[in-house]
Amino acid sequence: MTPRRVQDRYDWGALLRLIRTNFAFMEGRIDPPSSANRLTEAVIEQQASTGEVWVIEDEGYPIACMFLTFKPGRLYLGKLAVAASHRGRGLARRLLQTAETRARDMGLPVLELETRVELTENHAAFAAMGFRITGETRHPGYAQPTSLTLSKPVR
Repeated sequence: MTPRRVQDRYDWGALLRLIRTNFAFMEGRIDPPSSANRLTEAVIEQQASTGEVWVIEDEGYPIACMFLTFKPGRLYLGKLAVAASHRGRGLARRLLQTAETRARDMGLPVLELETRVELTENHAAFAAMGFRITGETRHPGYAQPTSLTLSKPVR
């Protein structure tokens, strides 16, 4: 199961279902609600043309994905999702290795992502993969931090 970049024609609906299904556990846990709720097929298709969308498939169906967006001095990783039926097989690590390779190929020294403050299990999982907390952000209208920024040097 090798990650592949998808562009142009793809089953954006299947990818949207993968993301929404695997982000659903956040409902009622995070405030404000996840931006995954605002995703559409058109938004994903736009991401594929202005940034990158990577998938791992099983029998032609997406079971894991990530978005990559180029930012000054870093490569931003978003919407990392692995189907519950395929967890524990190293798919997230495989996608992260792909992200590191892409960053290295572009001469970008850092991978960056954000995760919500409430999702402590995500903090631990990303820490185990070499990410460290490097900042925090607040959504508009919130006095307290709502997200943590995590970064990993690319070697």
